Amino acid sequence: MIRLFRVFIPATVVALLISEIILVLGCYSLASLFTLGTDPVFYLFEEGNYWKILLVTACIILALYFQDLYSELRIVSRILLVQQVCLAVGCALLMLALAGYLNPDLLVSRWLMIAGSLLVVLVVPLWRVAYWNCVIVTLRSERVLLLGNSSILGEVISHLADRPQFGYTVIGYLHEHSANSQNPHCASCVPCLGSIDDLRRVCQDRKPTRIVVGMAERRNRLPVQELLEIRFGGVIIEDAADTYEMAMRRVSSRSIQPSQLIFSSELGPRPHALAIQNFYSFVMGLIGLIVLSPLMLIAGVAVKLSSPGPVLYGQRRVGMGGRVFTLYKFRSMYVDAEARSGAVWAKVGDPRITWVGRWLRKLRLDELPQLWNVVKGDMAIVGPRPERPEFVDLLAHQIPYYRQRLAVKPGITGWAQINHKYGDTELDAMIKLEYDLYYIKNVAAALDFYIIFHTLKVMLLTRGAQ
Repeated sequence: MIRLFRVFIPATVVALLISEIILVLGCYSLASLFTLGTDPVFYLFEEGNYWKILLVTACIILALYFQDLYSELRIVSRILLVQQVCLAVGCALLMLALAGYLNPDLLVSRWLMIAGSLLVVLVVPLWRVAYWNCVIVTLRSERVLLLGNSSILGEVISHLADRPQFGYTVIGYLHEHSANSQNPHCASCVPCLGSIDDLRRVCQDRKPTRIVVGMAERRNRLPVQELLEIRFGGVIIEDAADTYEMAMRRVSSRSIQPSQLIFSSELGPRPHALAIQNFYSFVMGLIGLIVLSPLMLIAGVAVKLSSPGPVLYGQRRVGMGGRVFTLYKFRSMYVDAEARSGAVWAKVGDPRITWVGRWLRKLRLDELPQLWNVVKGDMAIVGPRPERPEFVDLLAHQIPYYRQRLAVKPGITGWAQINHKYGDTELDAMIKLEYDLYYIKNVAAALDFYIIFHTLKVMLLTRGAQ
């Protein structure tokens, strides 16, 4: 695993990304040997056209990323894979054609583009299939032994089983109690190799490279001496909560103890990180208000013409430290929509939403006035979703650690918003809290810009809106 932007990313994904960048560059470089009337080295380097090939490569890789081809590596259909690569190449050609109208110097030789693109469409799918079969499926380096019956182990292993790119092969688990105790990993078909008392024997026979400890009861049950000897023998031993955080990219609220939060040296937010966040949030908010003012004007006129009532809608939300502020959005509902129902979550096909409001929500344009909240200092660009006081009071009584999400400023976008769908249940609120706690623990500028970049994909693909 490699940690980039405060996020755990499988090394196989990073290797695939780098290899495909080299591969696409190689396709266009090879095409230059056969399509140019001049020396390719002279055309690319002496005339300074190499950066055009870099631009084409960047567009293709970006299009592949926007189709989730670097988050889901499993090949469901080879025909679908070819279609996705063709779409990526087509999007790259379209972007370059549009750029060529603005600046003809951006255009690449016609036959170079045609030949290079055909090579990409042919070579990249073949490379993907070979990479999946030879690297991801065959070279799964981590042999994992599970220790205990913790409920989160089953969830983690099911998640890892669907994502072979993590490189984990679960060889089995050791139960805590009797041989007839319930198997929490049956959904993943993980075999039981014995009890915890058999730890030393199983390690000698199966030779795991990593042991994940997920015991429901550790007091007087954890084989400390055996684990110490195994650890000094070179086997990695980690807590199930850490594996959960690495695999799921969120914190397990079910396994957190207050002492873990109180005495943690890695838990954010750190004052200097928040000060830096306040600075670039203000700058980005101010620039956003200026640059997007024409679009906001069009949206405001559309809201005004669609239904009677004000253009902007102000609503009380809870900010950092529990301070209540007024959040501004373009009005997407009819006036007095909650006069009878009271404060309720939005739902699919909500009759309170106007037809213009439905499009504004789908494209997330209704949230643009929140840039003013960012400039005022009520919000940041990135942070937990600001909730209404009624919901905060309700969820704080039902979900442990819910108020800890108020340790940072709420954001227009956030880690929970890009990783989990819009939800209206207590379970959704708990899952989003786990993402929020992960964000608060790891808050940093690098993670914020990673979230902002990913948000662009979510907006363009209109995911998660309701």
